Amino acid sequence: MSNQRKRNFQIEAFKHRVVMDPKYADKTWKILEHAIHEIYNHNASGLSFEELYRNAYNMVLHKFGEKLYSGLVATMTGHLKDIAKSVEAAHGGSFLEELNRKWNDHNKALQMIRDILMYMDRTYIPSNQKIPVHELGLNLWRENVIYSSQIRTRLLNTLLELVHSERTGEVVDRGIMRNITKMLMDLGPSVYGQEFENHFLQVSAEFYRVESQKFIECCDCGEYLKKAERRLNEEMDRVSHYLDPRTEKKITDVVEKEMIENHMLRLIHMENSGLVHMLCDDKYEDLGRMYNLFRRVTDGLLKIREVMTSHIRESGKQLVTDPERLKDPVEFVRMLLDEKDKYDKIINMPFNIDKSFQNALNSSFEYFINLNPRSPEFISLFVDDKLRKGLKGVSEDDVEVTLDKVMMLFRYLQEKDVFEKYYKQHLAKRLLSGKTVSDDAERSLIIKLKTECGYQFTSKLEGMFTDMKTSQDTLQGFYTSHPELGDGPTLTVQVLTTGSWPTQSSVTCNLPAEMSALCEKFRSYYLGTHTGRRLSWQTNMGTADLKATFGKGQKHELNVSTYQMCVLMLFNNADRLGYKEIEQATEIPSPDLKRCLQSLALVKGRNVLRKEPMSKDIGEGDAFFVNDKFSSKLYKVKIGTVVAQKESEPEKQETWQRVEEDRKPQIEAAIVRIMKSRKQLDHNNLIAEVTKQLQSRFLANPIEVKKRIESLIERDFLERDDGDRKLYRYLA
Repeated sequence: MSNQRKRNFQIEAFKHRVVMDPKYADKTWKILEHAIHEIYNHNASGLSFEELYRNAYNMVLHKFGEKLYSGLVATMTGHLKDIAKSVEAAHGGSFLEELNRKWNDHNKALQMIRDILMYMDRTYIPSNQKIPVHELGLNLWRENVIYSSQIRTRLLNTLLELVHSERTGEVVDRGIMRNITKMLMDLGPSVYGQEFENHFLQVSAEFYRVESQKFIECCDCGEYLKKAERRLNEEMDRVSHYLDPRTEKKITDVVEKEMIENHMLRLIHMENSGLVHMLCDDKYEDLGRMYNLFRRVTDGLLKIREVMTSHIRESGKQLVTDPERLKDPVEFVRMLLDEKDKYDKIINMPFNIDKSFQNALNSSFEYFINLNPRSPEFISLFVDDKLRKGLKGVSEDDVEVTLDKVMMLFRYLQEKDVFEKYYKQHLAKRLLSGKTVSDDAERSLIIKLKTECGYQFTSKLEGMFTDMKTSQDTLQGFYTSHPELGDGPTLTVQVLTTGSWPTQSSVTCNLPAEMSALCEKFRSYYLGTHTGRRLSWQTNMGTADLKATFGKGQKHELNVSTYQMCVLMLFNNADRLGYKEIEQATEIPSPDLKRCLQSLALVKGRNVLRKEPMSKDIGEGDAFFVNDKFSSKLYKVKIGTVVAQKESEPEKQETWQRVEEDRKPQIEAAIVRIMKSRKQLDHNNLIAEVTKQLQSRFLANPIEVKKRIESLIERDFLERDDGDRKLYRYLA
């Protein structure tokens, strides 16, 4: 009996928990509805949130969740409609302030309501697929306030007007703007986009389209770019203060398109202020601004690079083909270096060390430097000038800077072997005349060339330095073995290895008897200490110091060439000598003899001879006398030889012939290396690979490569395929 009663009690108790009187539910909802009204009316201080939470909890627990939810929607909707009327009634500047105030009130109310209805949020709403309370509150605000016919358009226009006012220089309340745009963002990305951002971007595009057109008509390029940069910065600043951060990319795209992309070519080519003007006048600030703005748009930097490349190539072409500038090789190269320094500075500063611009610059310089076939010679002459006198008194660091600049030009040369030929000739003259400023500088440049082109390129140059050191030791041994020569004329001999030094035609002349005897003694000594060698005197490369006494007893020491010495020594036994007599006695080649006599008789301040008749040129009928009236403030007088700084046309042709001859074995070696590796190859691919292998030294001529292929076929290194005459096979 007792057990049965207990079970009945439990059942009654269970029924009591799940059944709730509808009237009680209505009463409970009235309490909650009143609380919501009080919250919206700012009278929430007297409410018991614990009791309200318990009432909402019981309604959900007793299956009145739907009544609670629908009542919430209706109550909030009513309040929001009243709020919308309040906002609509606001005038002028108070419109946004009222909207912002009501939005803040709604958010506070929504937070309290959500706390009261937390149990419904956690249980009833998920199980019945309803919208959560907070999201519901935002949706109702959007539908009843923002989408109100009296508010929607007004809100958009007000925001756009404020942006426009700020763009035209007026000060606006950025705080209220930030709050309103944040409200739109809180209502959802689509709301912010549809109600503001899309319209904002369209209006902005039109604004900048009109403004850019006005600016392009009245401003020069530099001024226009400043205005565009300022507008871009203003928009980014505007975003940071009161717009969605994701709007920045969109609005900057608009500004870039309307102010930069649509006017790119006109800005670049603007007369008297465009890109070329900026480059010519070193407008670093304007160039930097153009670079930074154009990099933001499609193909912007490409357009700058194309125009810059075209300008550099055209101005460089004018420089290297101007006959006036070609008259002075040293000045020619100095101008090239100045031009390179100028554009290096532009690329390093305004163009932010952009690799694509560096490559364009290098390509342009390589293009126009090689338009002048004498560039290798001129660069070598520049080096010669610097290493003879131009680097005297210069610090080691500055010497290295100069040499590095020379190497930079050297890298642009396609005919590096031509430079090598001239450089070897000029180095030889510096070493043999003792005119080099610094052996360290000479060796530093050779090391740089070796690093750039390999040992083969510099092996002969290094051999020249070895010969100079060996010659000193040889000469010391000669005088040690001939002590009797101490009182007479002294002989300094530099023994040059034939393969290391520039090829010189062996020109002999009749030396004075005392010098001829001394030379013969040295020959005997040298051949006695070195077996299997042959000496050939290069009298055209020597110098001499002569002690001379003139008419009134004045004495001077004359520094002259070997040819000049031979001529002057003749006047010890004659007062007057004709040109033919001198030529017959010395056997100096006619061109050299004329230059020699010209420097002895016609150079003011150095004219130790005089000639009849007086004229600027040397003729075969001229007669020569010692100039007894010669005088100089200096005891030691150097008499140079009149020579052209640049090669004469015959000398140039001879140099090129030697270059072509030296190229033949290199081309053949490249062909053999390639064919040995590939075994067989067609004609076009073989030409391409040979050109590629040799391009570090020179640009191989396909016609010459073909001749070398024919030569190798004749010597049985290669053979042609019987079926395809353009296919070659390796034989050796």
